[in-house]
Amino acid sequence: MIPLPLATIAEITGGTAQGPPDVVVSGPVVIDSRAVRPGALFAAFKGERADGHDFAAGALAAGAAAVLSQRAVEGPCVVVPDVQEALGRLARGLLERLPDATVFAVTGSAGKTSTKDLIAHLVSRAGPTVHPPGSFNNEIGLPLTVLRADAATRHLVLEMGARGIGHIAYLTGIARPDVGVVLNVGTAHVGEFGGRENIARAKGEIVEAVPPGGTAVLNADDPLVAAMASRTRGEVVTFGRGPDAVVRAVEETLDEQGRGRFTLVTPEGSAPVALRLHGAHAVPNALAAAAAARAAGLPVEAVAAALAEAVPESRWRMEVTERADGVTVVNDAYNANPDSMRAALDVLVHMARGRRAYAVLGEMAELGDSAVAEHAKIGQHVARSGIAGLIVVGANAAAMAEGAGQVASWTGECVQVDDVGAAVAALSERLAPRDVVLVKGSRVAGLERAAEALLAEDAR
Repeated sequence: MIPLPLATIAEITGGTAQGPPDVVVSGPVVIDSRAVRPGALFAAFKGERADGHDFAAGALAAGAAAVLSQRAVEGPCVVVPDVQEALGRLARGLLERLPDATVFAVTGSAGKTSTKDLIAHLVSRAGPTVHPPGSFNNEIGLPLTVLRADAATRHLVLEMGARGIGHIAYLTGIARPDVGVVLNVGTAHVGEFGGRENIARAKGEIVEAVPPGGTAVLNADDPLVAAMASRTRGEVVTFGRGPDAVVRAVEETLDEQGRGRFTLVTPEGSAPVALRLHGAHAVPNALAAAAAARAAGLPVEAVAAALAEAVPESRWRMEVTERADGVTVVNDAYNANPDSMRAALDVLVHMARGRRAYAVLGEMAELGDSAVAEHAKIGQHVARSGIAGLIVVGANAAAMAEGAGQVASWTGECVQVDDVGAAVAALSERLAPRDVVLVKGSRVAGLERAAEALLAEDAR
């Protein structure tokens, strides 16, 4: 963050400054008083379980320069009507003072975080880059990321999520993207949106914000995304596997670990890519990142080389670990929806050729009225894939077991358990050297603990 006097922060946020006139905030901006560093601005949010104002004194004592608050506190502060809105205004005001920073923004039903990490990995070759850890993609996480930028920042790579119409428009009002990327329109959060068409309407808000002279990067293989070309004033650059995509993959294969190998083709030339990321679904993410990096002026050879170096950066996303006994654990437990679940299962099957495969699956949240049917379809997908065993975790995922049982030709075993501990116990009884295990579910399932337990068994 660039240093800002308290009076300037008050002007940007529409608040009232209280404290000595020479107080300067040099950053970072934090919402957890335990993360305070000297010069920080502590944003005092009032949540369901805690009120940040109660921690203001501790934040100042720890070195915070000031507090952003909804009521006056003892010490330097800027009092605002709404801390969340003020945080967004402050982020927008900071960006206005960084004219040399190019903003990249990514959205989609699946793959946002992985693609955001890939874009940051690529464009960091061309200058100092700021991007969020994990999925800081909402009305709080996004401005906190923006506020990490300073005068040296040349690239700001952001992830934008949505739980309804207008959410991404709000985020682009804070950080207007110079390069807006839409990956796909799937079924994630379909229960909240009420249908894929509404999801497409929401995701397309990101390219509506791209200005003339900017770039909208769209998935040519997804008709709902490709149709967003009419909604942007920027240059449209498509990516995909089809021959009409501007940035595309040809000669695509998967190695024995399910890692993509392809030739990256662009209007400027082509280059071979050997990904270290697992799964065929990593290829379109890499293509989207390549198209975004092309907009930043990176040559195709440099893009291909950087893609080949990229490894998973955010936790619990296709983390592949081999235990000493030869059991391979695939931890993809960060989140799940029907599209990402099928993609992960396909990776499991590919990796397990000649070996036994087990899937430990939890619920897919926010599917609304389609939840039972979608879970049943995943169970059917497991059974038709020939996986040796399915362990279904939690009552909300029970329809997976029912779906698997509907495939008469399946000879595998299905076990339904109540919680993570029972899932680990059931799996531990069955695992043998060289087996491959996938662990996946929505965040509410907490299945990352199952993967960690399986790896802890190996350590013992």
